[in-house]
Order: sequence, then C-alpha cells, then structure tokens
Amino acid sequence: MAQLPRVKITFASGLLGKVGDSPDGLLALLVSSTAVGKDFALDTPYSIRSVADLEGLGVTKKNNPVLSKHVRDYYAEAVEGTELVIYGVDKKKTMLELVTKGDTEEEAGALRQLITLSKGRLRGVAVALDAQDEPEATEGLTADVISAIPKAQETAVWATETLYAPLFVLLEGRGFNRQGLKDLSELDCNRVAVFVGDTEEKSKGSAVGLLAGRIARLGIEKNVGRVKEGSINAERFFLSGKPLETQSGAVADLYSKGYISPRQHVGRVGYYFTDDRLATALSDDYAQLTARRTIDKAYRIAYDTLLSFLLDDLEVEADGSLHPAVIRSWEQEVTGAIDRAMTARGELSADSDSGSGCRFTIAPGNLLSTSTITAHLAVRPKGYARYIDVTLGFLVSQKQ
Repeated sequence: MAQLPRVKITFASGLLGKVGDSPDGLLALLVSSTAVGKDFALDTPYSIRSVADLEGLGVTKKNNPVLSKHVRDYYAEAVEGTELVIYGVDKKKTMLELVTKGDTEEEAGALRQLITLSKGRLRGVAVALDAQDEPEATEGLTADVISAIPKAQETAVWATETLYAPLFVLLEGRGFNRQGLKDLSELDCNRVAVFVGDTEEKSKGSAVGLLAGRIARLGIEKNVGRVKEGSINAERFFLSGKPLETQSGAVADLYSKGYISPRQHVGRVGYYFTDDRLATALSDDYAQLTARRTIDKAYRIAYDTLLSFLLDDLEVEADGSLHPAVIRSWEQEVTGAIDRAMTARGELSADSDSGSGCRFTIAPGNLLSTSTITAHLAVRPKGYARYIDVTLGFLVSQKQ
C-alpha cells in the first residue's frame, strides 16, 4: 500500500561517546482532582498563568488540596504569567491507567487525551495522584508508579511519531522506600523522569510541581540542578517522612539508580535538585532532560522547516540526484532555522569557525526512482560539569 507523503525524522544515538514565556517551557499538570461546579470539570484542559487563575476556576486548598499544592509549588519556581495547562482526572484512576496509550482513542488514558487536546503544544507533562489507600512499596516506589514508567514512555513516543510533537513525562514518585529500590537506569525510557521527595512530612507523593516550575523557568539547555540558579523555593524536604538532612545515603542511592530528588550542598543554604536524570542508562545519548529537551526542540524546528518542502518540485541532475543548488538551499534553510532559534539563544554550542551549532547534510541518491531524500541532522549540545576534581597543596615554588 502506498504511504501518504510525509517527513520522517529518526533520532540518532550513540554519538556522544557516553558510558520568559516560551513554548519550550509549556508544561501540563495532570492531577487527580475533584470537579468544582461548572467552572472546573474533569478531563478538560485549562490554561492558567497564576495561582489566582486556579482560584478563579473555583479550585481551593479545601476542595482540591493536592492540585492546589502542585500549582502553588509550580508558581513558587516559575514566574507568575508563565502558562501552565492543568488537567484534572478521576481520583479512582491509577497512574498506570492515566498514562497508558491504548490501542484506540476510546481506550486511551488521560495522558494521551491531554496531548491530543493540546494539539502538540506541550513540551512536558507532570503526573500526580491524590490517592488515599495505596499498597506499600515493593521496589522502592508503589508498584503502580513502577509499572507506569514504560507505559508513559510508550505514550510519549506515540506523540512524537504520530503527532510530531515530542515531549517528556514527569512521574510523581509515590510511597518511597529505600528498600529494594528499582534501578531505573536498567530501563529504556528516555522520555520519562521520576521525582522523589516532598515538602510535607506525611506525604506519600512528591513535589513534582516544584520541579515542573523549575523546568518551565529554565532554558532547555539549563540543568535543573544548576547551582547558579539558586536553591529550590521550599523551606523543607522529606524522604519517607524523614528530614532530608538525615537522608544523604538515600539521596545518593536515588541518584545512582536514575531518580531526581532534592539534595543539599555543603556551604549553601537550602535545597537543590540532584540532576536531571531520565529512566534510562547513562550511555543513552538522551539520559538527561537537557539532552531530551534540546534534541526535541531541534526535531520540531527541522520538521516545520522540511514540511515546507514536502511534494515540492525539485531540479535534478542527469543521474536523478538533486541539483547541487537545491541541496545547498535545503541545508541553508534547516541549519539557518536551528541556528536562529537555538544557537543564537545559547542553547547549542557554536562551532568556533562557522558559528553554527548544527550540521544538516543530504546523502546522494536517485530522487527520480525513489522519491526519497535521505539526510542527516546533528546538533552540538552543551557540556555539563558534573564532576570537578582538584588537587590541593602548598605553593612552595613559583615553578609549581
């Protein structure tokens, strides 16, 4: 069967040698909620820009304490005026049910429904529950969260391949127990992050609103744990109901197994995010949220640029290959679009000679016989100083 004309972009991996109001920061909070009259309905996306907007929908600490907390946390980190999409769902739904893609639209979970209703605008979705009775954790978190990770990945991949709308999913780590903690680095879910740690002592969930707000505030190339960004806007943090100050071993364990959590730095007041790990091996090119957001933005720009060329009439050589002038034109269009939108904003590392942060090349081929143009797009990301090693000693000679 003949396929519809289309533009297809495939993510390349294994290339890094690793063992203001912007759509880049448009996130959604998908949270278990209670409907409020005609002003706030479930399974309906609402765009807000402040806590006051949420209250304008009739949502309060009393009728929706969990949703209200996450929104307040979000705007504790993000600047008021930043757009946030909120999507309330039935409290009876498990996280697994919420993030499952389903084989049809009728079987789709709330995450897929939200992505579809948002028409590809979202760059990330944070998912949190308001559950009263949950089984105890068996693999460090509740079984519901662990089983939801690959399903969330599947839905995010579906959004990328079907809607050309790549995004990531941030899951609330619930019921944290250090015993038997699942190693997320053994998974292959490079579009899913799990955050553990809350500002409330008796909470079974986590403060995903704070992390979502920090992500929305930062440029795509900025790590959420960047010390220069300052501490998290929270007075205290707990893990398993215990003050974070007493849980340094648990923080190290969480990080080594691919989770995001709060931490402290000696000599600095307050709390910071450990890093921006995703649920995949560190050898994955997209093991960090910065890499994920960077490559996803390049994807969107390249797709939009190349879509303008779809079914265009093109000059070819005698052997059926593209005319050199056409090749140069395409290469300039794509690299120019990415450099203007990313390199010029400091989101990519610029080449010292050309000043470009990307390279787009078209491979030789017979367009007349195949109607297919094969190309390669590479962008140069930023590097991150995760480990700084210094040798300290006494200066006894000017020659040292």
